Amino acid sequence: MSDAQNNSASSQEYVVPVIEIDAYAPAKMADKVGQVGVAKARLSTLTVFALSILAGVFIALGAQLSMLVTHTATSNFGVNQVIGGAAFTLALVLIVIAGAELFTGNCLIAMSFMARKITGRDFARNLIISFIGNFIGALTLVLWIYNSKQWAFSNYLLGAKIVLAANDKVNLSFSVAFTRGVLCNALVCLGIWLCYSGRSNLDKILALLWPITCLIACGFEHCVVNMWLIPMGIVLKGNSSVLAAIEKVQGKADLSNLTFFNGFMIDNLVPVVLGNLFGGIILIAGVYWFIYLRPSKKI
Repeated sequence: MSDAQNNSASSQEYVVPVIEIDAYAPAKMADKVGQVGVAKARLSTLTVFALSILAGVFIALGAQLSMLVTHTATSNFGVNQVIGGAAFTLALVLIVIAGAELFTGNCLIAMSFMARKITGRDFARNLIISFIGNFIGALTLVLWIYNSKQWAFSNYLLGAKIVLAANDKVNLSFSVAFTRGVLCNALVCLGIWLCYSGRSNLDKILALLWPITCLIACGFEHCVVNMWLIPMGIVLKGNSSVLAAIEKVQGKADLSNLTFFNGFMIDNLVPVVLGNLFGGIILIAGVYWFIYLRPSKKI
Protein backbone atom coordinates (compact mmCIF):
# COMPACT_ATOMS: atom_id res chain seq x y z
CA MET A 1 0.00 0.00 0.00
CA SER A 2 1.40 3.45 -0.94
CA ASP A 3 2.05 6.27 1.55
CA ALA A 4 -0.83 8.24 0.05
CA GLN A 5 -3.22 5.35 0.61
CA ASN A 6 -1.98 4.89 4.21
CA ASN A 7 -2.49 8.59 4.95
CA SER A 8 -5.98 8.47 3.43
CA ALA A 9 -6.95 5.42 5.51
CA SER A 10 -5.59 7.05 8.67
CA SER A 11 -7.50 10.26 8.09
CA GLN A 12 -10.76 8.34 7.55
CA GLU A 13 -10.17 6.26 10.68
CA TYR A 14 -9.77 9.28 12.97
CA VAL A 15 -12.58 11.47 11.65
CA VAL A 16 -14.44 12.98 14.63
CA PRO A 17 -18.21 13.09 14.08
CA VAL A 18 -19.80 16.51 14.35
CA ILE A 19 -22.66 16.48 16.86
CA GLU A 20 -25.06 19.39 16.48
CA ILE A 21 -26.53 20.64 19.74
CA ASP A 22 -27.94 24.00 18.65
CA ALA A 23 -31.68 24.39 18.22
CA TYR A 24 -33.08 24.01 14.73
CA ALA A 25 -33.46 27.27 12.80
CA PRO A 26 -36.99 28.46 11.90
CA ALA A 27 -36.59 27.48 8.23
CA LYS A 28 -35.78 23.91 9.27
CA MET A 29 -38.67 23.98 11.75
CA ALA A 30 -41.03 24.90 8.91
CA ASP A 31 -39.81 21.92 6.87
CA LYS A 32 -40.36 19.62 9.86
CA VAL A 33 -43.88 20.96 10.43
CA GLY A 34 -44.68 20.32 6.77
CA GLN A 35 -43.42 16.73 7.01
CA VAL A 36 -45.27 16.04 10.25
CA GLY A 37 -48.45 17.45 8.73
CA VAL A 38 -48.21 14.93 5.90
CA ALA A 39 -47.66 12.10 8.39
CA LYS A 40 -50.65 13.19 10.49
CA ALA A 41 -52.86 13.40 7.40
CA ARG A 42 -51.97 9.79 6.55
CA LEU A 43 -52.95 8.37 9.94
CA SER A 44 -55.98 6.10 9.90
CA THR A 45 -59.29 7.42 11.19
CA LEU A 46 -59.24 5.03 14.15
CA THR A 47 -55.69 6.05 15.12
CA VAL A 48 -56.48 9.76 14.99
CA PHE A 49 -59.67 9.19 16.98
CA ALA A 50 -57.92 7.21 19.73
CA LEU A 51 -55.09 9.75 19.98
CA SER A 52 -57.65 12.56 20.08
CA ILE A 53 -59.46 11.02 23.04
CA LEU A 54 -56.11 10.91 24.85
CA ALA A 55 -55.53 14.59 24.08
CA GLY A 56 -58.93 15.49 25.54
CA VAL A 57 -58.08 13.56 28.69
CA PHE A 58 -54.66 15.22 28.95
CA ILE A 59 -56.11 18.71 28.54
CA ALA A 60 -58.72 18.01 31.22
CA LEU A 61 -56.04 16.75 33.61
CA GLY A 62 -53.98 19.89 33.06
CA ALA A 63 -57.03 22.10 33.58
CA GLN A 64 -57.95 20.29 36.78
CA LEU A 65 -54.40 20.67 38.09
CA SER A 66 -54.50 24.38 37.27
CA MET A 67 -57.75 24.74 39.21
CA LEU A 68 -56.34 22.77 42.13
CA VAL A 69 -53.20 24.86 42.64
CA THR A 70 -55.08 28.18 42.52
CA HIS A 71 -58.44 27.47 44.14
CA THR A 72 -57.61 28.84 47.62
CA ALA A 73 -55.74 31.95 46.43
CA THR A 74 -57.24 35.20 47.70
CA SER A 75 -54.45 37.65 46.79
CA ASN A 76 -51.57 38.11 44.34
CA PHE A 77 -53.89 37.46 41.41
CA GLY A 78 -51.22 37.74 38.70
CA VAL A 79 -48.75 35.46 40.45
CA ASN A 80 -51.41 32.82 41.04
CA GLN A 81 -52.51 32.99 37.41
CA VAL A 82 -48.93 32.31 36.33
CA ILE A 83 -48.71 29.37 38.75
CA GLY A 84 -51.95 27.96 37.36
CA GLY A 85 -50.67 28.42 33.81
CA ALA A 86 -47.42 26.64 34.59
CA ALA A 87 -49.40 23.75 36.09
CA PHE A 88 -51.56 23.52 32.97
CA THR A 89 -48.42 23.03 30.86
CA LEU A 90 -48.64 19.41 32.02
CA ALA A 91 -51.37 18.91 29.40
CA LEU A 92 -49.26 20.00 26.43
CA VAL A 93 -46.21 18.13 27.72
CA LEU A 94 -48.26 14.92 27.78
CA ILE A 95 -49.63 15.60 24.30
CA VAL A 96 -46.27 16.39 22.71
CA ILE A 97 -44.07 13.86 24.52
CA ALA A 98 -46.49 10.95 25.05
CA GLY A 99 -48.24 11.54 21.73
CA ALA A 100 -51.83 12.67 21.13
CA GLU A 101 -53.89 14.58 18.57
CA LEU A 102 -55.07 18.00 19.79
CA PHE A 103 -57.61 19.89 17.67
CA THR A 104 -56.08 23.28 18.36
CA GLY A 105 -52.47 22.21 17.86
CA ASN A 106 -53.35 20.41 14.63
CA CYS A 107 -54.19 23.77 13.07
CA LEU A 108 -50.46 23.82 12.22
CA ILE A 109 -51.20 21.09 9.65
CA ALA A 110 -52.51 23.98 7.57
CA MET A 111 -48.87 24.64 6.63
CA SER A 112 -48.79 21.28 4.82
CA PHE A 113 -52.04 22.15 3.05
CA MET A 114 -50.81 25.59 2.03
CA ALA A 115 -47.61 24.00 0.73
CA ARG A 116 -49.80 21.61 -1.34
CA LYS A 117 -48.44 18.52 0.38
CA ILE A 118 -51.90 17.38 1.52
CA THR A 119 -55.43 18.07 0.32
CA GLY A 120 -58.02 20.24 2.01
CA ARG A 121 -60.04 17.10 2.61
CA ASP A 122 -57.12 15.50 4.48
CA PHE A 123 -56.75 18.61 6.65
CA ALA A 124 -60.47 18.91 7.40
CA ARG A 125 -60.71 15.19 8.19
CA ASN A 126 -57.96 15.43 10.79
CA LEU A 127 -59.48 18.49 12.44
CA ILE A 128 -63.00 17.05 12.58
CA ILE A 129 -61.89 13.72 14.04
CA SER A 130 -59.59 15.48 16.51
CA PHE A 131 -62.42 17.76 17.64
CA ILE A 132 -64.82 14.87 18.25
CA GLY A 133 -62.18 12.77 20.02
CA ASN A 134 -61.06 15.68 22.20
CA PHE A 135 -64.68 16.31 23.21
CA ILE A 136 -65.19 12.67 24.20
CA GLY A 137 -61.93 12.59 26.16
CA ALA A 138 -62.76 15.80 28.03
CA LEU A 139 -66.28 14.61 28.90
CA THR A 140 -64.85 11.30 30.09
CA LEU A 141 -62.74 13.20 32.62
CA VAL A 142 -65.87 15.02 33.83
CA LEU A 143 -67.24 11.62 34.87
CA TRP A 144 -64.01 10.38 36.46
CA ILE A 145 -63.22 13.56 38.36
CA TYR A 146 -66.80 13.88 39.58
CA ASN A 147 -66.72 10.32 40.91
CA SER A 148 -63.34 10.97 42.55
CA LYS A 149 -64.93 13.80 44.61
CA GLN A 150 -61.72 15.79 44.24
CA TRP A 151 -63.93 18.83 43.75
CA ALA A 152 -64.82 18.57 47.47
CA PHE A 153 -61.28 19.59 48.49
CA SER A 154 -60.94 22.53 50.91
CA ASN A 155 -64.55 22.34 52.05
CA TYR A 156 -65.83 22.37 48.45
CA LEU A 157 -63.85 25.49 47.49
CA LEU A 158 -62.31 23.64 44.55
CA GLY A 159 -65.78 22.83 43.24
CA ALA A 160 -66.80 26.44 43.77
CA LYS A 161 -63.76 27.62 41.79
CA ILE A 162 -64.70 25.35 38.87
CA VAL A 163 -68.34 26.49 38.83
CA LEU A 164 -67.45 30.18 38.97
CA ALA A 165 -64.82 29.83 36.24
CA ALA A 166 -67.31 27.99 34.02
CA ASN A 167 -69.98 30.62 34.70
CA ASP A 168 -67.62 33.42 33.70
CA LYS A 169 -66.94 31.69 30.38
CA VAL A 170 -70.58 31.20 29.36
CA ASN A 171 -71.31 34.88 30.04
CA LEU A 172 -68.65 36.28 27.72
CA SER A 173 -69.86 38.22 24.69
CA PHE A 174 -69.29 36.68 21.25
CA SER A 175 -66.57 39.18 20.35
CA VAL A 176 -64.68 38.73 23.62
CA ALA A 177 -64.86 34.91 23.45
CA PHE A 178 -63.73 34.98 19.80
CA THR A 179 -60.82 37.32 20.46
CA ARG A 180 -59.65 35.33 23.47
CA GLY A 181 -59.90 32.20 21.33
CA VAL A 182 -57.70 33.79 18.65
CA LEU A 183 -55.02 34.75 21.16
CA CYS A 184 -55.21 31.38 22.91
CA ASN A 185 -54.55 29.22 19.89
CA ALA A 186 -51.91 31.57 18.56
CA LEU A 187 -50.01 30.78 21.77
CA VAL A 188 -50.79 27.03 21.63
CA CYS A 189 -49.50 26.80 18.06
CA LEU A 190 -46.49 28.95 18.91
CA GLY A 191 -45.65 26.57 21.74
CA ILE A 192 -45.88 23.56 19.44
CA TRP A 193 -43.98 25.44 16.72
CA LEU A 194 -41.17 26.09 19.19
CA CYS A 195 -41.07 22.36 20.01
CA TYR A 196 -39.85 21.74 16.47
CA SER A 197 -36.71 23.70 17.31
CA GLY A 198 -35.76 21.24 20.06
CA ARG A 199 -33.49 18.21 19.83
CA SER A 200 -34.54 16.60 23.13
CA ASN A 201 -37.64 16.18 25.26
CA LEU A 202 -36.25 18.69 27.74
CA ASP A 203 -35.93 21.25 24.93
CA LYS A 204 -39.57 20.69 24.02
CA ILE A 205 -40.81 20.98 27.61
CA LEU A 206 -38.98 24.27 28.11
CA ALA A 207 -40.25 25.55 24.76
CA LEU A 208 -43.84 24.85 25.80
CA LEU A 209 -43.62 26.37 29.27
CA TRP A 210 -43.97 30.10 28.63
CA PRO A 211 -46.46 30.24 25.74
CA ILE A 212 -48.80 27.81 27.51
CA THR A 213 -48.37 29.52 30.88
CA CYS A 214 -49.21 32.82 29.19
CA LEU A 215 -52.49 31.66 27.64
CA ILE A 216 -53.85 30.41 30.97
CA ALA A 217 -52.49 33.31 33.02
CA CYS A 218 -54.09 35.81 30.63
CA GLY A 219 -57.46 34.05 30.70
CA PHE A 220 -57.60 33.23 26.99
CA GLU A 221 -60.16 30.72 25.69
CA HIS A 222 -59.21 27.17 24.67
CA CYS A 223 -62.12 25.15 23.28
CA VAL A 224 -60.86 21.78 24.57
CA VAL A 225 -60.30 23.16 28.08
CA ASN A 226 -63.87 24.42 27.96
CA MET A 227 -65.10 20.99 26.85
CA TRP A 228 -64.12 19.81 30.32
CA LEU A 229 -64.43 22.91 32.51
CA ILE A 230 -67.91 24.07 31.55
CA PRO A 231 -69.63 20.65 31.66
CA MET A 232 -67.86 20.05 34.99
CA GLY A 233 -69.26 23.34 36.25
CA ILE A 234 -72.74 22.43 35.00
CA VAL A 235 -72.63 19.14 36.91
CA LEU A 236 -71.31 20.72 40.11
CA LYS A 237 -73.78 23.62 40.19
CA GLY A 238 -76.40 21.12 41.29
CA ASN A 239 -74.48 20.23 44.44
CA SER A 240 -75.73 22.07 47.52
CA SER A 241 -72.34 21.97 49.28
CA VAL A 242 -70.64 23.58 46.27
CA LEU A 243 -73.34 26.26 46.13
CA ALA A 244 -72.82 26.96 49.83
CA ALA A 245 -69.08 27.35 49.22
CA ILE A 246 -69.81 29.79 46.38
CA GLU A 247 -71.96 31.92 48.70
CA LYS A 248 -69.10 32.07 51.21
CA VAL A 249 -66.70 33.22 48.48
CA GLN A 250 -68.77 35.87 46.70
CA GLY A 251 -72.39 35.65 47.81
CA LYS A 252 -75.22 34.24 45.71
CA ALA A 253 -74.15 33.81 42.08
CA ASP A 254 -76.40 33.98 39.02
CA LEU A 255 -75.83 30.62 37.33
CA SER A 256 -78.85 30.78 35.03
CA ASN A 257 -76.77 30.74 31.82
CA LEU A 258 -74.57 27.87 32.97
CA THR A 259 -76.36 25.36 30.73
CA PHE A 260 -75.07 22.79 28.25
CA PHE A 261 -76.78 23.91 25.06
CA ASN A 262 -77.33 27.67 25.21
CA GLY A 263 -74.60 28.65 27.64
CA PHE A 264 -71.86 26.22 26.63
CA MET A 265 -72.45 25.14 23.02
CA ILE A 266 -73.87 28.40 21.63
CA ASP A 267 -72.53 31.24 23.77
CA ASN A 268 -69.04 29.84 24.38
CA LEU A 269 -67.99 26.94 22.17
CA VAL A 270 -68.99 28.43 18.81
CA PRO A 271 -67.05 31.73 19.13
CA VAL A 272 -64.10 30.06 20.87
CA VAL A 273 -63.72 27.37 18.19
CA LEU A 274 -63.88 30.01 15.46
CA GLY A 275 -61.28 32.08 17.30
CA ASN A 276 -59.03 29.08 17.86
CA LEU A 277 -59.17 28.22 14.15
CA PHE A 278 -58.35 31.79 13.13
CA GLY A 279 -55.47 32.10 15.59
CA GLY A 280 -53.90 28.77 14.66
CA ILE A 281 -54.48 28.64 10.91
CA ILE A 282 -54.16 32.30 9.92
CA LEU A 283 -51.92 33.94 12.51
CA ILE A 284 -49.40 31.13 12.99
CA ALA A 285 -49.60 28.49 10.23
CA GLY A 286 -50.40 31.07 7.55
CA VAL A 287 -47.72 33.53 8.58
CA TYR A 288 -44.94 30.94 8.87
CA TRP A 289 -45.99 29.32 5.59
CA PHE A 290 -45.74 32.73 3.91
CA ILE A 291 -42.29 33.38 5.37
CA TYR A 292 -40.66 29.98 4.84
CA LEU A 293 -42.69 27.69 2.55
CA ARG A 294 -44.44 29.84 -0.03
CA PRO A 295 -43.33 29.38 -3.66
CA SER A 296 -40.87 32.10 -4.61
CA LYS A 297 -39.60 33.24 -7.98
CA LYS A 298 -36.04 34.36 -8.40
CA ILE A 299 -35.68 37.64 -10.26
